[in-house]
Amino acid sequence: MTDNKKDPVLVVLQLSGAYDALNTVIPYNDPLYMEYRPVLKVEPEDVLAIDDEVGFNPGMAPLKELYDEGKVAVLQGIGYPNPIRSHFRSMDIWHTAEPEKVITEGWLGKAIRDLDPNHENILTAVNFGRGLPRALAAPGVSVASVGNLDTYGVLTGIDGEDQRAQALDIFAKTYSPLIGTGAVNDYLSQTGLDALKGADILTTAPEIYESTQEYGRDLFAQWLKNIAQVHLADFGTRVLYTGLNPGTFDTHANQGTMMPKLWNEVTSAVNTFYKDLKEHDANQEVVILMFTEFGRRVQENGSGTDHGSGGVAFVVGDAVEGGLYGEYPSLEYGKLDEGDLQWNNDFRCTYATLLEQWMGLDSKAILGGTYEQFDFIKK
Repeated sequence: MTDNKKDPVLVVLQLSGAYDALNTVIPYNDPLYMEYRPVLKVEPEDVLAIDDEVGFNPGMAPLKELYDEGKVAVLQGIGYPNPIRSHFRSMDIWHTAEPEKVITEGWLGKAIRDLDPNHENILTAVNFGRGLPRALAAPGVSVASVGNLDTYGVLTGIDGEDQRAQALDIFAKTYSPLIGTGAVNDYLSQTGLDALKGADILTTAPEIYESTQEYGRDLFAQWLKNIAQVHLADFGTRVLYTGLNPGTFDTHANQGTMMPKLWNEVTSAVNTFYKDLKEHDANQEVVILMFTEFGRRVQENGSGTDHGSGGVAFVVGDAVEGGLYGEYPSLEYGKLDEGDLQWNNDFRCTYATLLEQWMGLDSKAILGGTYEQFDFIKK
């Protein structure tokens, strides 16, 4: 934990599609890299060098800027036991922190419940995007899931106040008798009512927001702008979540062109978001986690890469002790996992670090076990 007066806030960015770890943090001086990637290789002179061995994809200059300021932890070789190369199942594992069986509770849903056990703030967590990521789902937890902050809410049209009252009344009447009486009934009804009430509160965030920062016009950048607006509105939100649309980084073809563009789009948005917080003296209370569901195969398929295993994730913020964490997986043939990078860094170690050292929570109860922690959060 830091000495911040304000409560620590976690922003989670889900970069769906499984970005290629090997061309994200590139082992540019390893001759095996050049052999495996005759078409997709990034030439050493184009790599944004971190040290003499690895460096960022050239599209990641905005993140490299933050890395050089000591604000980015690079988590190498991240993954989980018995890797699964299905987008849906792998993302589900990241959401629930449970690789062995399918469960319904998300790791952040449990964290939100611990952060606000008495349901005192209906905006403890906010998601931007379609639907609610399973990571945020847990019984007794209300999460506002927003498509567009500028149009979100039930106050629409000339008769906005009437619509709000009608929506609240309809929800209460619809869900209250649906399953009978009792705790389940109360939860369904209250969760829906909380979501509608939260809508009204959230619509005020853009009205009180001012900034000199210019976000990109893409949806991801606009969602990060929305996150900044909500955080700066001081609603007491502790967890903010958004991501790219499913499949965005799924580069089976044309990766050489697509990937630098995607990374520039993503890291530009993150860099602008950080500068926005800094402009408002709100940068010290926020830590960002960026992850994807798995890595991709070491051997290119011609113009792209297919689903793999071991990946790389990033933690960003003023509270972060920047640097490389975990071991970069070996490219030696005998040390690959069926042609993929071998994971050597359980993602739950990163979760445990963020939960314990940043959010001040009991990670064992949330993750269902004890995991070794990193030291990427400043003491």
